[in-house]
Amino acid sequence: MVKSSIFLKNQTVLVRGKLIDFSTPRIMGILNISPDSFFDGGLYTTESQIVKQATKILAEGADIIDIGAVSTRPDAATVNSEEEERRLLPAIKIVRKTFPDAIISIDTFRSEIAIKGAACGADIINDISGGTMDHAMPEAIASCGLPYIMMHIQGTPQTMQQNPEYNDIVSEIMQWFSEQISIFRAKGVKDIILDPGFGFGKTIEHNYTLLRELHTFTSLGLPVQAGISRKSFIYKTTGESPADVLPATSALHFVALNNGASLLRVHDVAAAVQVRKVFFKYS
Repeated sequence: MVKSSIFLKNQTVLVRGKLIDFSTPRIMGILNISPDSFFDGGLYTTESQIVKQATKILAEGADIIDIGAVSTRPDAATVNSEEEERRLLPAIKIVRKTFPDAIISIDTFRSEIAIKGAACGADIINDISGGTMDHAMPEAIASCGLPYIMMHIQGTPQTMQQNPEYNDIVSEIMQWFSEQISIFRAKGVKDIILDPGFGFGKTIEHNYTLLRELHTFTSLGLPVQAGISRKSFIYKTTGESPADVLPATSALHFVALNNGASLLRVHDVAAAVQVRKVFFKYS
């Protein structure tokens, strides 16, 4: 068992002038507005659907809403920046207008979308590529002054599951984080959250190794996000579909918290909040 003292580090992140303390693990609820996401694509595309789902996410206890407009599942179709902007910016405005105090993260790997999203009211930039798919991202994040979620990926969504290979996945991602953190720090980015990128260029075994060794990444002194909700390494293990693996997802959310996760990115907020409650009692 990883001792709960792992959360006693200073893990505060500045969000528009307010310090958010990640020494108490937080829950991020996913709001997918893309039509082809692997689990809930196409369900939240109109204003009323977006408001209804955002209301549900917050009412169930999420600390952050993460809005994504482009599917990044394996072999997902490429969406250009104009289409991403057309989908994403109105959604940010809708959520910001309806919930002025909500913390909004946006899921984008494009620097121009990050800048425009920030202007529309986004509070956090969540980048699946950790700055590798748009090398202007460090400057964009610094100019926005927003926290940045740096996720690891091997390849791109179109290529990442074509035989991903590592000699030592944990040490290689640790080295990659160190290099990318240095690049972003050099541009003036202050608040960074790390995400080892479950499912993004990893085999089933790679993902379980990352989960077992998640505490290793906390040694970098930054909050660590675990985005494992209903992913293929879970449903391929159980032999079911993404719709059927909430119990298994919840079990692994507990493992992630026990191994040092500061932030869970989830489809099912109420279930994750329950997991967090029993984790607090357990730890």
